[in-house]
Amino acid sequence: MAAILFGSIGSLAETSELQRRAFNQAFEAHGLDWHWEREQYRKLLVYSGGQQRIAAFAMGQHVDAQAIHETKSLIFQELLTELGALPRAGVLETIRGAQKESLLLALVSATSPENITQLITALHPHIRASDFTVIVDGSRLNRRKPAPDAYLYALRQLDLTAHDCIAIEDNGDGLASAQSAGIGCVAFPGENTMDHDFSGALQVTDVLRFDSLKALIPACSLL
Repeated sequence: MAAILFGSIGSLAETSELQRRAFNQAFEAHGLDWHWEREQYRKLLVYSGGQQRIAAFAMGQHVDAQAIHETKSLIFQELLTELGALPRAGVLETIRGAQKESLLLALVSATSPENITQLITALHPHIRASDFTVIVDGSRLNRRKPAPDAYLYALRQLDLTAHDCIAIEDNGDGLASAQSAGIGCVAFPGENTMDHDFSGALQVTDVLRFDSLKALIPACSLL
């Protein structure tokens, strides 16, 4: 048995600009005069997790990063409900190809379960929660990416080894997390993460192709 592991909600759908919009609305709601322009936001994406980005940007200014991030998450979920979402290039074809050839699928994210639920709802009917054997969210993790915890948890739940899997990640911390767990990773940069360091990736692509992904899984190459 082999598996393809989607490493973030951003590897399924392009959500980065929607999230930036949610951050800016959250800042306004909390009485802050902050406004993250796109280039500024792209630089902040080196920090894994929205709360960490807020704290880094504050640079010693006293703000409640957790409360701001909670507001941002609620706004992001509302925007997903209002605007919907579409799978990124090749995602749907990869999911259907994996299902046809009996490969397992997992979503290995460090975001909140609410964000995952809302994104999958927004992607309906193209993608459903039932497409994934395992869905990992941040509530299950002791350490965020780039620590390997999310992937190690997924491997345990799938009862597979790193040798049986390939990961797909849209950001540098996700790639490092997969590598730390011993899993080969394909970089699938998003619109705001194209300048991340993907030098350790098996492949960098802007369109997923199932046959190419399958060929990169060590266990599949031995069949």
